[in-house]
Amino acid sequence: MHKITLVMGQKQQLIWDLPALDSLKINAAVYNISDKEFQRRVGELTEMLSLEGKLTQAVRKLSLGERMKAELLAALLHRPSVLFLDEPTLGLDVNAQVGVRNFLREYNQRYQATVLLTSHYMADITALCERVLLIHQGKLMYDGSLNRLLEHFAPYREVHVELAHPVPTEKLMSYGDVKLLEGHTQEKDENQTSVCFLVPQEALTHTVSRILADLAVVDLTVTEPPVEEVIGRVFQAGVVH
Repeated sequence: MHKITLVMGQKQQLIWDLPALDSLKINAAVYNISDKEFQRRVGELTEMLSLEGKLTQAVRKLSLGERMKAELLAALLHRPSVLFLDEPTLGLDVNAQVGVRNFLREYNQRYQATVLLTSHYMADITALCERVLLIHQGKLMYDGSLNRLLEHFAPYREVHVELAHPVPTEKLMSYGDVKLLEGHTQEKDENQTSVCFLVPQEALTHTVSRILADLAVVDLTVTEPPVEEVIGRVFQAGVVH
């Protein structure tokens, strides 16, 4: 039988006024974990979560990020094979979010645990999920890889260009759909224009070559469209073909 753990983003299983270690000992007793195995697992998870020196402090004295990590440690003490996470980085600062994501990735790889993650933060999805399920108004709209979803709903790249001189919009539109056009003045009073083109993937190499050959380019970068935009497009379409 698989051991399953459900971790809610704001649910607390650690006792607020006690050191986290005391709550972990209670969990160990519930799951019949021996003292030797308890010490080994706590030591291993503490190192993975960078919680050294924190578990002997009262939970209320820990930062939000440290409490979230301690909650994860408590949830994983019995080493579940299936883990449900609901908004695991909700309310955390950027560094804490990265720390939690890195830990979940390492735990998954080390123990081959199945992680089911729900999140509104696209950074969680792109960093951790090989398989993506999109659910909208109770309907399963997509089940597959994130890359395949992006290729289907965003078969283009964003080409960001900084130009040394203003260029007529009509001319710029010959290189691709213009998503953003912004002119501004630098310190030396030299006009410069920022342009973002939406270019089909199959035409990317040819289009970039034309831009570099025809225009006075100061800087050029090619990026994928934001995942948020792609998923928003899926919801607007209401169906994935």
